[in-house]
Amino acid sequence: MNQQGAGCGQEDDWWRQLYGEGGGDDAPGRAAVRDAGPSDAPDTLDARVASALRAVATPRRPAPASQPPPARPASAPSAPIPLQATGPRQASPARPAAPPAPEAPGDTPAPAPTGLPADRPAPSEPELGTLPAADPAALDELVPDTALDGARYGALTLLAASRRGDLARHRGDVRRDALLTARFGAGRHALILVAVATGRPAGEGAHRAAHEACARIGSAVGRSYTRLAEDIRTDHRSALKSGLQRLTDRSYGRLGGRSREPDAAAERYPPALRCLLLPADPDCRTRVFFGIGAGGLFRLRDGAWEDLEPAVPDLTVQGGADGTGERLRSAAGRSPADGPDRSEPFLFRTAFARPGDTLLLCSAGLAEPLQQEPAFADRLAGQWSAAEPPGLVAFLAAAQLRVAGHLKDRTAVGVWEA
Repeated sequence: MNQQGAGCGQEDDWWRQLYGEGGGDDAPGRAAVRDAGPSDAPDTLDARVASALRAVATPRRPAPASQPPPARPASAPSAPIPLQATGPRQASPARPAAPPAPEAPGDTPAPAPTGLPADRPAPSEPELGTLPAADPAALDELVPDTALDGARYGALTLLAASRRGDLARHRGDVRRDALLTARFGAGRHALILVAVATGRPAGEGAHRAAHEACARIGSAVGRSYTRLAEDIRTDHRSALKSGLQRLTDRSYGRLGGRSREPDAAAERYPPALRCLLLPADPDCRTRVFFGIGAGGLFRLRDGAWEDLEPAVPDLTVQGGADGTGERLRSAAGRSPADGPDRSEPFLFRTAFARPGDTLLLCSAGLAEPLQQEPAFADRLAGQWSAAEPPGLVAFLAAAQLRVAGHLKDRTAVGVWEA
């Protein structure tokens, strides 16, 4: 009998031992299998095979009951992702505390209306105002609130600033002061022109008249700068005065001619115009002033202001009404209602600059507080008497120091002599 037959015999023997088939009490080596009695279980081959498999199978361990993950409070934040350190961290500067939350409306007073508030800030803090109304068809006529310029030629330092006054900012009006800085020529033969014009408050075109006055006098000086520079170097005062007066009258004549145009009502009132001519030649220390109308010309020397306004006759008679059919005018000829036939006296003066001097040309908006407010004049002198001229921002900050009651546009041109 081969091995396969032996295996089958063992399986049969096991089967008969388990189920009692073919065996009995008399079978050798086997215990008698007794009947267990009737059973309701089905007695089929498939049922017996399934029962046998259950009997010999390895007992399985019961699977552990699944436990729910531990509950996490809803408010607990997720753990941050750790970052890899790349080196020692420097302590960051302390951040300012967050501003307090606004209080609920209640007895809090209403904010001040737009304009000049009752509790005005310190005089050195100018306020922002309303932008002037813009015409979409004439955006090139917009004037910025502030203009700033500067240059240095050898021993000469030039700083210029023009800013809108508090009254114009409050009303949303355009700045009527105009500023022009221009250089003609090059090197030692160059001539620098600074022009300051103020439009008369007689119409909406006053700022255009001021800008045109600067542009026209600039063009006239630019065409004649070679001759003018030579006259300044050679100190030909009479030639300078007559030549500059012709250029000024010609420029004002062109402005007056425009008054016949339908849209040029404001040009019937010529603006005040004041100019400085500064040779770039370091060997020439002569400074030339000329112009028409209100404004100021001052010199800061040894910490004190000197008024360099040219002398004019005490009274000028002009057709008008003063009880006798005439109108009396002040020495400076500051009548705001002059027509195209300019009756303002022509102003001319030359000044020799010494090292340490500061020459100041300004519009009436700065000249008036400088003449009328000693505290303001002293403060300005203290700030501009340093050994070195200020920077552009510092110059602007000093020029726009607020003075109670003086709300006009301000334009200042400072010339520092090293």
